[in-house]
Order: sequence, then C-alpha cells, then structure tokens
Amino acid sequence: MTATSAVPAGPVVDAEVDQVDDARPATSLAALQLFQISIFWFALNAIWGGFEIFQQKRVVQLIGDAAPLALGVMEFIAMPIAVLTMPVMGSISDYATSRWGRRRPFILLGALTAAVALIGLGLSPTFPVLVLFFVLLQLTSNAARGPFAGLVPDLVPERQVGIASGLMGLMITLGLVGGYLLMMSGYLLDEDFTLPMIALGAFVGIAGIGSFLWIPKGPPPKPRGERSWSAIALETFGTDILRQRSYVFLLGSRFFILMAIGFFMNLNILYLERTFGLVGGEQGTWVLIGLGVSVGATALGTIPGARISDRVGRKPVIYGSALVGAVGMTVIGLAPGVEIAILGIGLVGLAGGAFLAVDWALMTDIIPKASAGRYMGLSNVVEATNGPIATTIGGTLMYVVGLALGVAVGARAAMLAAVVMFGFGAVLLTRVQEPPRIRTGRSAAR
Repeated sequence: MTATSAVPAGPVVDAEVDQVDDARPATSLAALQLFQISIFWFALNAIWGGFEIFQQKRVVQLIGDAAPLALGVMEFIAMPIAVLTMPVMGSISDYATSRWGRRRPFILLGALTAAVALIGLGLSPTFPVLVLFFVLLQLTSNAARGPFAGLVPDLVPERQVGIASGLMGLMITLGLVGGYLLMMSGYLLDEDFTLPMIALGAFVGIAGIGSFLWIPKGPPPKPRGERSWSAIALETFGTDILRQRSYVFLLGSRFFILMAIGFFMNLNILYLERTFGLVGGEQGTWVLIGLGVSVGATALGTIPGARISDRVGRKPVIYGSALVGAVGMTVIGLAPGVEIAILGIGLVGLAGGAFLAVDWALMTDIIPKASAGRYMGLSNVVEATNGPIATTIGGTLMYVVGLALGVAVGARAAMLAAVVMFGFGAVLLTRVQEPPRIRTGRSAAR
C-alpha cells in the first residue's frame, strides 16, 4: 500500500487503522497527520522546558542557598506519582471505550488540568504551595502522556516509523526550547515568571484541545471482559513484563542515557552561576546562546539519526549517541571558560536529538502493539523519572562537593557524573535484541 499523498486542508478526520492483534497498522498517514500527532509532544515537553528554568529561579527566590538540595527533594517526592500515573493511565486507555477513541479523552482532560497546575505554579506565593502545584502537574501531565504515548504506535505503520520518530525527537527538543524561551521572558520582567507560566498553561490547554480534535481515533480497545478497572490498573506492573527481556534492558538503557542528558538540562543555570559566576543579564545571554547551539545540534541529530537507523539499525546509532554525549559532558565538566562549555552543549544536543528519535523507534519496534498504552506508559516512566533523579543526584553532588571543595568544583562534578551514566546506558543496550524491520525505501516502493 502506498503512502497517502494528499494533505488535508483542515482537521484530520478519524482514519480506519488496519491492525490485527499485535501487527502494526497498514495504512500510511498523510504528512499533516504525522505533524499533528507530533504537536502534543511539543506541548508536553514545553511544560518541563519552561518549568526547569522556573523552578531553579523561583526556589532560589523562596528559600535561598539551600535551593539545589530543595530541588532534589521536591522532585524526589513527586517521582512516585509519575511512576504510577503514566503507565496505569496508559494501560487503562488500552481498554477504554468511548465515542472519541480509547486515547483522546485522557489527552484532553490531562492537558486541561495540567494547564490549571501551571497557572497555579506561576501564582504560588510560598515554597509549600509551589510543591503542591508541582505534584498536581506531575499527576495531570502524566495522565495525558501515558495514553498519548500509546496512541502513536496505534497509528504509525512500520514504513513511517523512521520519519515519525524523527519528528517526535525534533518536537521534544523544540518543545523544551520553546518552554525555555517563554520562561526566559521572565528576565525582562525583573525575574518575575508569573505571566510566562500563565502563558505556558494556556498553550498546553489549547494544544490538548487541538490534539483531541485532529488526531485520529486509532484502533478499537482491547476487550476488558469481566475485569474491574482496579484489576487492570494492577496488572500494569505484572511480572509478565519481565518475559520481554529486550524491552526491560532497553528501559534500563533509556533511563541512564536520558538521565545523563538531564544532569545538564536540569541544573544548567546553577552550573553557569557556580562555575563561571554568570548572573543576571549576562547569564540570560549565555543561556540563550547555549539554547541556540543545542537546538541547532539537536535538529541535526533527530530526523537524520532516525533515517540512518533505517539503514544501519537502531542500536549502532544509539551507541554513537552515547559516545558523543559522553564526550560533550566531559567538555562541559572540564571547560575553562563558557565558550568551550558551549561546544560541549552542542555535542550533547547532537547526541540527544539522535537518541530521542532512534530510541523511540526501537521501543515501538519491540513492544506488543495491542498493549501499546501499557508498554509505552512504562517506557515513559523512565523519561519522567530520570529528570528528578538526575536533579536529585546532581543537585546533591553539587551541594556536597561544593561544601567541601568549593561551589565551582561541585558544579563540575555534577556534570562529569553524567559520563558514567552514558556508559551504563551503552552497556545495557548490548542485551537488547533488535528485531528485523521492513526497510523504508523498499516499503515505499511496494
């Protein structure tokens, strides 16, 4: 079956998806449909791109010098929420029945309530109130993310996995950067981030509504039989998952590589302040330069990385990403000046772009498709938890080493710890069995 060439002029109507058991859908998606599926990736990651700047600045404003430790504690408290919410909601959506499809109602409700949480964060007057809204944001955004992650394997045929994964990686990066840039406007408001957070909440709500209206419904739900919803929720963490050995090892590899990237992403402002003494407008300038370099490098890594993986395999590209990322974090950790650190940021961006695209493609290659919500929800737990854990480990290391050897050494130690995490990720990937795939070029010609 050839790819659809016509691009609809308006919202995409519900498409029938040819899917039998765990087979991929056979119907190709139009270019606009692939783009519309990717938009919600942008919104989900804009949340955390913006929040990481907001929390680093706002927590310092509220509690002062203990901010690095407080950031780690705050995210560690919220982490179990993400671990439970995302896969459980994804698993429930596998069986959910509604006239709008099994995934879309969760996407809409999660996006709208996440918008409320973001606005509440922007208006929080004290640290305890900020923590409460942060927990609410974890609940609501993950309630949308789990089902949404399952929707993508529902819709994308094998011949389009490469381009779809490349678009996903690009939108994740652009979303993070978009959130960063929106939050950077707080510097123009005398470091008041209230209005940027309200704007971010409004955008997430609008993106949820658009995704609900435009994304196809996908395949019908799995039959629930006589099981209760609580039983389905509990089976999310059933030990049958352990029989999928490649999936389990890929989760471990994904966890460590994403955590390695998170060491810089989640602590970059504190790193610039403590290593190079950058504050105020000078800090803002270098953050923007770093973002520009990171975006450009990531854009070079996403779609080309996914395309290359169609030819040489997913695992070789991921190994290359881990190596380039480790070199980049070494440069950042040892940089004598901020200009050299920017070079390291570019290398990490290039590695991260290729990894996000290709790792997602490999994940969709190996999961049981009928239970995509459950398996992709569990895989996204890794994405949700590696950031808080990176902040916890990196923030604690930065604080403890900083007390003993000076704040600059503490900041560098936190960056160099990421090199070890890249190594762990590469080692675990060796245990993953990559399945044979249909080559994109041949498939398109059939």
